Amino acid sequence: MKRTIAHTISILFISTISFGQSGSQLNHDPAHVKFVTSDIGNFWRAYDLAANETDKSKRIAIFQAEYLDKGSPGLKDFVRLRIKSAANLVSAIDRMPKYYASIRPQTLQVQRMEKRMRSAFEKFKLIYPDAVFPDVYFLIGVTSSGGTTGPSGLLIGTEMYGKTPKTPMDELSDWLRMVLSTVDNVPAIVAHESCHYNQHYNSAPDQRHLLGKSLQEGSCDTIGELISGRNINEHLKVYGKTHVAEIWRDFEVDMYKPDFSKWVYNAVTAKDRPADLGYYVGYLITRAYYRKAKDKRQAIHDILNIQDARAFYEASGVRPAASEKGK
Repeated sequence: MKRTIAHTISILFISTISFGQSGSQLNHDPAHVKFVTSDIGNFWRAYDLAANETDKSKRIAIFQAEYLDKGSPGLKDFVRLRIKSAANLVSAIDRMPKYYASIRPQTLQVQRMEKRMRSAFEKFKLIYPDAVFPDVYFLIGVTSSGGTTGPSGLLIGTEMYGKTPKTPMDELSDWLRMVLSTVDNVPAIVAHESCHYNQHYNSAPDQRHLLGKSLQEGSCDTIGELISGRNINEHLKVYGKTHVAEIWRDFEVDMYKPDFSKWVYNAVTAKDRPADLGYYVGYLITRAYYRKAKDKRQAIHDILNIQDARAFYEASGVRPAASEKGK
């Protein structure tokens, strides 16, 4: 199946949705997961070596030799999928020199987060024994993707998680200003994306409608929250608690349409309310299903293996609970 961990949630950007690993790559043991941060160190080594070089072609050669050529399997995948070339990477740095100069401390924090990420994987294993766990590679790219997947595993673009109160914003596009996140969200994002890696959905027509897409995304907010203790879309929950009636009213008009543009991946176009509210609706549906279920492990299995989005929505019993204001 096609692998995507897709996101422009206000924090996760262009990741993609993944549906499991293949053959010999299957790993069911969180203890065997590799959290690879060596590429971050290599990037900053190349960055420092290139810092005083005025010849762009020489800077490109430095990043090629010291970063890309020395890269992990995850970086090799990320180059093919997102970075494209050393020249493209240097051009990105040149467009946003102040931003790249500001993110080093945040990217270097990731290597100290392994315990939190592995703990989330261990909790995932407890609630879903069939879970598979990819290796996770932390990379620095061209501010085009907070995460994706390749044959090597999950690929996290850490430059997208460098935001702090002091981050220089004047070089950034409107999109980047909206979607950049903080490094403390990385463990929760990895948890969320690991759920996508375990989804097995069919291609029935309703899965291509807004409801199916919202369930794909919102289910990972639900499970990610269960295993990491944090919902990467907490801001949507805050908004939803006071706007739940209107959200349901508008969602029900669009839920069986193939147009997602007002509900997911709309960080740039959203105007009068937060982007990606489809994630929140999917979260409410899957959370309600989980809470209602007597067998919680079976509920997690069902959430990760939705074959009929409409039937799942109806089985959740969530709509009558809309009056609870999303609490």
